[in-house]
Amino acid sequence: MDDTKNAFHWGPTNPHPLSKMRTELVWDGKYDEFGTRREVDIAACAMPMQKIETVDEPRQRAAAEGNLELFEKELGGKKRDDFRNRLIWGDNKLVMASLLKEFKGRIDLIYIDPPFDVGADFTMDMPIGDEKETVGKDQSTLEMVAYRDMWGKGTDSYLHMMFERLTLMKEMLSEKGSIYVHIGSRISHAVRLLADDVFGRENNRAEIIWNRTSAHANVINNYGAIHDSVLFFSKTDK
Repeated sequence: MDDTKNAFHWGPTNPHPLSKMRTELVWDGKYDEFGTRREVDIAACAMPMQKIETVDEPRQRAAAEGNLELFEKELGGKKRDDFRNRLIWGDNKLVMASLLKEFKGRIDLIYIDPPFDVGADFTMDMPIGDEKETVGKDQSTLEMVAYRDMWGKGTDSYLHMMFERLTLMKEMLSEKGSIYVHIGSRISHAVRLLADDVFGRENNRAEIIWNRTSAHANVINNYGAIHDSVLFFSKTDK
């Protein structure tokens, strides 16, 4: 039986789906099984944050010097505990999702120094006593993410981790905001394409070379790593 007449053909009148794709970085997890791009589930990440300590050193100094009234006047009527600085411990994805309602579109500058996808465990053993013995601290889940540069699906998992966080950072940035991504030379090419995808290639401003003061030159049959890259992106042309 001849099935050539009924064979399925791709052509100008029936283009193949791949022929419509633009140049882009694709990783496992970027699209779902229907070919739809996955979005960051912000609602599932947001959580209340508990204030542990308030540091108000300038006010305390003014009170000690007898200038509290002048200090209050310069604040323009702001109340104690108004936002000035916050130091927050936690996974930055969860933290940003929790801050998004308050700070969406209000941040002018972000600097991040994420893992470099080198597959290393940066946890440390602490010396005790006369330093002849060491003890390893049990890590929380957050610390395991922060200090272990290892991912379940290798670079695919790493890129998806970075995609979710860069997407949230874009939401946090103001119209004149900018972001600096400090990254290692072995993965900077992929992270640059990822940032192009999130912020737009037109907002790729510069690559700044961070020259190391000492090179990792003790290698065999290779050149030592002597620099990191800092990728500079903006949210808009402002």
